[in-house]
Amino acid sequence: MNPLSSWQEEQRSAFLYRACAAAEAGTVRAELFVRLAGEAEAQAAIWRAQLTARGHPPPPPFAPDPRTRLVARLVGWLGPRRLRPVLAAMKVRGMAVYATSHGADTGHPAPSAPGTVEFHHRGLGSGGNLRAAVFGVNDGLVSNASLILGVAGASADTHLVLVSGVAGLAAGAFAMAAGEYVSVRSQRELFEYQIGLERDELTQYPEAEAQELALIYAAKGLPQKEANRLAKKIVADPEHALDTLAREELGLNPAELGSPVGAATASFVSFAAGAALPLAPFVFATGTRALVSGVAVTAVALFAIGATLSLFTGRSAWYSGGRMLALGALAGAITFGIGRLFGVALG
Repeated sequence: MNPLSSWQEEQRSAFLYRACAAAEAGTVRAELFVRLAGEAEAQAAIWRAQLTARGHPPPPPFAPDPRTRLVARLVGWLGPRRLRPVLAAMKVRGMAVYATSHGADTGHPAPSAPGTVEFHHRGLGSGGNLRAAVFGVNDGLVSNASLILGVAGASADTHLVLVSGVAGLAAGAFAMAAGEYVSVRSQRELFEYQIGLERDELTQYPEAEAQELALIYAAKGLPQKEANRLAKKIVADPEHALDTLAREELGLNPAELGSPVGAATASFVSFAAGAALPLAPFVFATGTRALVSGVAVTAVALFAIGATLSLFTGRSAWYSGGRMLALGALAGAITFGIGRLFGVALG
C-alpha cells in the first residue's frame, strides 16, 4: 500500500466520521463516530510514520477535497443513514449500525450477536432476488403492453403491432440486462476493493482493527469489556476476522457480493417473460380479437403481479392486485390514446 494514499484515506475517513458525529449529536452513534475518528487519525499517524521512515517529507496538513466536503455537507443535511452507500464507498466504517430499525429514534441500535448476520443477509438476499424478478416481469409487461397499445391505437395492422412488440421486447430486455450487468459489476468491484482494504489494514495494524470492531459492538449494545474481548478473539483468526470486519464495518457478506452475469441473465429473462405476455395473442390472432386478448392477458398478469407483491408489503392481495391493475390500465389507456391521436393526425 502507498503510505501517502493510505494517510490521505484515513484522514478523509476521520473528517467524515466527525461529520457523522455532528449529525448524530446526542445519540450513542455520535460517540461511536467520534471514537472511530480517533482510531482513523491514529492509523493515519502510523502511515505518516512509515512515510517519513522511508525518507519522504511529512505530508502537509490534511485539507478535504471538494467531494469529501460535499459528502460532509450532505451528511449534515440528510443524515448518515441516507448516505450509507456513499459513506461506505469512502471508507467510512460503522455503517452496519444502521442495518436495523431498532433504536432508530433513540440512537441505541439493538445488539447483533456474531454469527447471526449471515442469516439476515441470506434472508434479504433471497427475498430481494424474488422481488427483483417480480418487478422485472412487471416492467416488461407494462412497458411492452403500453407500446403495443400505442401502436394498435395508431394502426390496425397486426403485423406492425407484432413487429413493434418483438422489437420492444428485445430492446427492453437487452437494455435491462446491460444496465443490471454494469450496476452489479460496479458494485462488486467496489465491494472487492473495500474488502481488500480491510485485508491490508488487518495485516498492517490488527490491534487498531480490533478496537474499531469493539467500538461497533459496543454501539450495538454489548458491554465494553465484552466487546473488547470478543473483538480480540475474532481478530486473532485472520480469515474469520476479515469476514466479520466486512460484515460489521462494511455491512457486506463476502460470500454474496452478487454475480454480474447472473443478475444480467435474470433481468433479461424476467423482463422478456413479462414483455411476451401481451404480445402472445398477436402471434395466434389478428385484428380486434388479438387486441382484446392481449388486454385481457395483460390485465390478469398485472393483478397476479400485484397480488404477489403483497407478500412483501403485508397489504391485502386484492388491494395490491387492484392497484397494479389500475396503474397498468392507466398507462395502457394513455398510450393507446396517444397512438390513436397520432394515427388519425398522420392518416
